[in-house]
Amino acid sequence: METSTSSNTDPNEDRLASNVKPDGRTNKVPSGCYDLVVLGGGTAGLVSAAGAAGLGARVALIEREALGGDCLNTGCVPSKAILQSSRIAASFSKAADYGIQINQAARVDFHSVMERMRRLRADISRNDSVDRFSRLGVDIFFGTAEFAGPKSVSIDGSSMRFKRAIIATGARPNIPPIKGVDKINALTSQTIFSLRKLPRRLGIIGGGPIGCELAQAFARFGSDVTLFDSSSSILPREDQEAATLVANALGRDGVHLINGAQNIEFHPQSDGVHISAQLQKNNLQINVDQVLLATGRRANIEGLNLEAAKINYEPVRGIQVDDRLRTTNRRIYAAGDVCSAYQFTHAADALARIAIGNALLGLRGRASQLHIPWSTYTSPEIAQIGIQPQTANKLGIKLDTFVQSLSEVDRCVLDGDTEGFVKVYVRRHSDKILGGTAVGKRAGELIGVLSMAMTNGIGLKSMANTIFPYPTEGEIFRRLGDQYNRTRLTPRIKWLLSHWISWRR
Repeated sequence: METSTSSNTDPNEDRLASNVKPDGRTNKVPSGCYDLVVLGGGTAGLVSAAGAAGLGARVALIEREALGGDCLNTGCVPSKAILQSSRIAASFSKAADYGIQINQAARVDFHSVMERMRRLRADISRNDSVDRFSRLGVDIFFGTAEFAGPKSVSIDGSSMRFKRAIIATGARPNIPPIKGVDKINALTSQTIFSLRKLPRRLGIIGGGPIGCELAQAFARFGSDVTLFDSSSSILPREDQEAATLVANALGRDGVHLINGAQNIEFHPQSDGVHISAQLQKNNLQINVDQVLLATGRRANIEGLNLEAAKINYEPVRGIQVDDRLRTTNRRIYAAGDVCSAYQFTHAADALARIAIGNALLGLRGRASQLHIPWSTYTSPEIAQIGIQPQTANKLGIKLDTFVQSLSEVDRCVLDGDTEGFVKVYVRRHSDKILGGTAVGKRAGELIGVLSMAMTNGIGLKSMANTIFPYPTEGEIFRRLGDQYNRTRLTPRIKWLLSHWISWRR
């Protein structure tokens, strides 16, 4: 089975490469001792290097592949570009609901979709370019680095000494031990964005965020998509009411959901891949053109020679760090996907800022003090932050839950986007926000309001006193604040207020 890859003559690919890994560039010879050496040029590494250089430190950044890491090259940027194209494609099917008559059926030009993605990715790559970071004062080295000792690294035979180091080598797709996986040319999130031709039949293994996002997108483009997951439902880590809404939406878009799939096997064929799976007592057999593995991620630690630096690690979860992001070598810190359970670009950014301050300035920032939201960019989106009810129950934390449906928010009614809700979890008998869930077209934007509130100690009571423009989705938080205030209006307080009002007459 052939998987299309990027053309060497694509001008957008050339622009991308010229920014993040220029051809013919030669590393300088390392000299002296660096204040900070950063291993990895993804989000955490770039934020670490730029922040340290801004503080006046002498900084070296070592990257094995290309600057920008997964986020720019194979993650957030390309995926969100094609997801937006899929949303536009889906909107045509609803045009009549808004009084818009379309004479011809919409047709997806997959080549143009991917060309747009590559163009936008190349545009954004300027922010992660060698030129930009060199101008910031960062010495950039391309090559394979490994620790030579507790205070030095070796890059392609050259030794580099440091006072402090930050490991930010990220993570990569996990390839599960599925029978036959080594006999097929399976796609992953690192390779699917190099496709030049839309697969007619696409099998996706894994019902997490990546699997669900891409399943919906490719179904909207016209692929016959089958999504396999071993759990009883997709998105098992999310609020289950929210996950059900997404499952229903995927079904409407044509995705065939196969939950509870066990003993999956791949069998290569001349025209694709035969997939077999066991569903309770039944066997499922289907044929697809290509397979996408969306089965989690594992930390990039191979080849770093962490033992030489006296750094403890676990093969899949990555480098062990304390709450201040220190490894077992107190001169070396880690940030981002290589050490964190929160494998998101914004989390990598936040952790890198903590690592810089602690490593270079002796600050005492703690990762546990961060309020990190996360979002799955399906339609509708799911976004969450903080503690969720199932976790609170295990910890013995009592919660009060306030829920507001989007169907009761005027802006959502006018836009025709009423599928979803916002839940806010507060500590019992208080307005202190401990977590929340948002589901809807712009759930990722809504969860940012809760993130700001939690970070700055703003309670749900204050939401009721906040003026939001009308009509906007933000009004949902005023409504939630009103809900909380009504719980404070006990029968006794209501009786006292009634008598006070009568007395004032």
